[in-house]
Amino acid sequence: MKNIKIASCQMDVVDNKKENINHAIELIKVASSNHADIITLPEMFNTPYDNNKFIENAEKEEDSPTLDAMCKIASQENIYLQCGSIAELEDGNIYNTAYLISPDGDIIAKHRKMHLFDINCDTMKFTESATLTAGDDITTVKTSIARISLAICYDVRFNQMWTLMNENKTDIVLLPGAFNKTTGPLHWETLLRARAIDNQFFVVATSPSQVENPHYVAWGHSMIVDPWGNILRQAKAKEEILYSDLNPDLIKTAREQIPVLENKRDDIYRTVYVKK
Repeated sequence: MKNIKIASCQMDVVDNKKENINHAIELIKVASSNHADIITLPEMFNTPYDNNKFIENAEKEEDSPTLDAMCKIASQENIYLQCGSIAELEDGNIYNTAYLISPDGDIIAKHRKMHLFDINCDTMKFTESATLTAGDDITTVKTSIARISLAICYDVRFNQMWTLMNENKTDIVLLPGAFNKTTGPLHWETLLRARAIDNQFFVVATSPSQVENPHYVAWGHSMIVDPWGNILRQAKAKEEILYSDLNPDLIKTAREQIPVLENKRDDIYRTVYVKK
């Protein structure tokens, strides 16, 4: 991993796909003008977070105005772009899919959300599985600046998945997410810091801002966390671009001084995933 500057764009998401795409491009240009090497966007950045809206705004990867625009701006600005996630349509299924785009404007990684957000709290109920299909793959890609893994929102609660990303020698996990005003205050910060501490890598979580709407109100509070669990930058509720320099020496010192990876007891515990 190299020394890199990352920008996390916590953005207002409205009920208009074209406006969301154009606004994302505006934020990307601002972040690029501030010399960011990697720029990130939120989960479902082009649509309100709502099952009906997922259906309405789903796009096929090969015919996606959203991805076409994101690939074009990544190439124009010569940056790595993790363009949040979108509703991806394939063979009649809709996936919550995150993409990583290279400075050449090429899609170099995609991650379909593995754990669907089906919860029923006292003040919040949501059933992603009513509309979305889960992905099955851990997503890690080696780039010219870092080894990057992708995860999406609810994936953060499943430490087994993060252990597998760690075994892929990940430097940074980019996590577009949209926790809500019930789960956000309870667990958002704790989970992000825990995953960074558990695995001693950087975690960058990018949320929509807290825009009141009739569909779903995100918590916001996007966050950049270092391998020691320190919060390098954190947004509040409103739209904001977070910037941070990520120093690879922090990975090295964390792993040397607290060698949890070396001290693991794989002889007595190991998770094995078997695809059906």
